[in-house]
Amino acid sequence: MTEGLRNVAVLVALGLGWGSTQPLGKIATTTGHGPFGLIFWQLVVCVLVLGGLSLWRGKGLVLTRPALTFAVVVAVLGTLVPNATFYISVARLPAGIMSILIAAVPMLSFPIALMLGMDRFSALRLAGLSMGLGGVALIALPGAGLHVAGLSAFVPLALVGPLFYAVEANYVARFGTAGMDAVQAMFMASLVGLILCLPLTLAAGQMFNPLASFGRPEAALLVSSVVHGLCYAGYVWLAARAGAVFAAQCSYLVTVAGVFWAMALLGERLPPQVWVSLVLMLAGVAMVSPRGSGRADAV
Repeated sequence: MTEGLRNVAVLVALGLGWGSTQPLGKIATTTGHGPFGLIFWQLVVCVLVLGGLSLWRGKGLVLTRPALTFAVVVAVLGTLVPNATFYISVARLPAGIMSILIAAVPMLSFPIALMLGMDRFSALRLAGLSMGLGGVALIALPGAGLHVAGLSAFVPLALVGPLFYAVEANYVARFGTAGMDAVQAMFMASLVGLILCLPLTLAAGQMFNPLASFGRPEAALLVSSVVHGLCYAGYVWLAARAGAVFAAQCSYLVTVAGVFWAMALLGERLPPQVWVSLVLMLAGVAMVSPRGSGRADAV
């Protein structure tokens, strides 16, 4: 398999996996648990999964200054802030809307990459991004069945996550993963995130025991956390190898997959114009190609 096909395959896998976390996250919030409590246990699962993978592969923690800096930056930009706003928003907004809003990542990532001199302007790439965003706009128009009275105030809050993901993707693409592979990098970031999240959870009074009454919401949190940990490692690998803008295209696939997962798990049904928008978003992804070179430290 060529590098280009491999990148596309990883992109599709990330989209399908991450798409499921939108409805699963909504199910997890039905118990009323606070966002930091949910993030804490999500990070516990991620540490166990990624730590187990690292141990099995014979690779442990990397306690260097660059590695610790990477872990802190990614923990804040990619977990603590965006996940907090996600859980607050998804508890109120439909999972379909959350899946749609995540597609804002490429829109935000592209100008950031241009300003940092990490990408060059391309009319084809811009057209692809515009086409994908046009699909998102079509979903948001009246008639799509997604206008919920009284909840529009949470839409800007839900967009905080995509903004932080865009910044994080460019950070990883520019500085790499400090000599760590993707699994090591996300194990480090999850562990640091867990340490940072603990005092926040306790201070907010949001700590809870998921085993006290393990049911559908707790199972959804568990599955979502495992998927999130694996997909996050793949996302970091892809951003470092193929560039922040290309990696951010998985948000379009997350939107597509999220719609189907929401139909399967939550019984959501969408009108015909939404299916047209999905075609536009897929076409936009196809028009954005990865950079030819990758980073050695991301392998």
